[in-house]
Amino acid sequence: MIDITKKEKCSGCSACASVCPQKCISMISDDEGFLYPQIDQDKCGDCKLCQRICPINSISNDDDTKINAYAAINKQIEIRRNSSSGGIFSLLAEEILCKGGIVFGAAFDDDFNVVHKKIEDIRDISKLRGSKYVQSIIGETFNEAERELKNNRLVLFSGTPCQISGLLNFLKKPYDNLLTLDFVCHGVPSPLLWNKYRDYRQQSVKSNLNGVFFRDKEYGWKNYSLRFLFDNDKSYHCKQSQDPYMQIFLKDLCLRPSCYNCKFKTEHRQSDITLADFWGIENILPKMDDDSGTSLVVVNSERGREVFNKLEDKMFVAAVSLENAIKYNSAMIKSAVRPKDRDNFMSDLHRLSFDKLHKKYCKVKLKIKLKVMLVKIRKRIIRSKRK
Repeated sequence: MIDITKKEKCSGCSACASVCPQKCISMISDDEGFLYPQIDQDKCGDCKLCQRICPINSISNDDDTKINAYAAINKQIEIRRNSSSGGIFSLLAEEILCKGGIVFGAAFDDDFNVVHKKIEDIRDISKLRGSKYVQSIIGETFNEAERELKNNRLVLFSGTPCQISGLLNFLKKPYDNLLTLDFVCHGVPSPLLWNKYRDYRQQSVKSNLNGVFFRDKEYGWKNYSLRFLFDNDKSYHCKQSQDPYMQIFLKDLCLRPSCYNCKFKTEHRQSDITLADFWGIENILPKMDDDSGTSLVVVNSERGREVFNKLEDKMFVAAVSLENAIKYNSAMIKSAVRPKDRDNFMSDLHRLSFDKLHKKYCKVKLKIKLKVMLVKIRKRIIRSKRK
């Protein structure tokens, strides 16, 4: 049976629970809010299938695969505006759905937990569109995807690199009717932290959430913001640099242990297509930067090339070198660095209220405040002298 002795060795992809013939593996939250496999030893037949399909135990990347990288923008302005970057996921989903296929991806459930869902209607793409900075619950979607594939339906499955690797190992064989899509992942935050922040925001306005947008573009793509909508018509809107949840996330305090040494951060992905924000586009292709969002698209397979090429007339697209693609997107190949106070933060996650937790770990020190203030004063003096 699978035995998690070090939590760094489990990405929580759920492949083991999905493949178990005895259904004796459950994904259970630990005290940090992350899911890990728990085995009912009385039911386990010791077939070791869970060990064999674990993507961390059996990761393989084809270094000989031809890779192409592109900057791309969806020509549909409204879709792009409501997407995290350039709106390319929506085009890929439309392509599959218009051919009678099915799409799997991360969405919010009724309580604003992040779960994997399937959609069959083009009108539901918005549910899967956009970033969700929480680790999603795979649930039964690997099994559902396999059933649809065996019924010869086209399937697009999107997820984190480790989830895609888990799916491919779970399926045990390639399918011509499958398109896999991963993205450049910074790391997955604790669902427990997200729940705490969600409740904090609801309590602050004394109302339940009815909408969450992690990548609102009112202030532009590069300076994106969080927007929460509530049942009482109140809202919360804050730039990502000032939002307390995003500050904790970007300080890498709340990531899953495996994210600090991710085995899936590599140029050679197992997915057919990798999507990301094309950070640095203003330095590489300035004409494709209007601060409304530009996607980085890395095509990893012939299947990915076939589908992407069909969409060319629906995009503004330009080929780039893989070197330039990665230059400002180091998260594609580099893991987050584990902060020294990460474990203390996770211990305090249970003990402190959200606002006290944020204040303790993200409070700007007086020295830094003074330094920033001096820089601003210096800039004002320089501007006044020029006048």
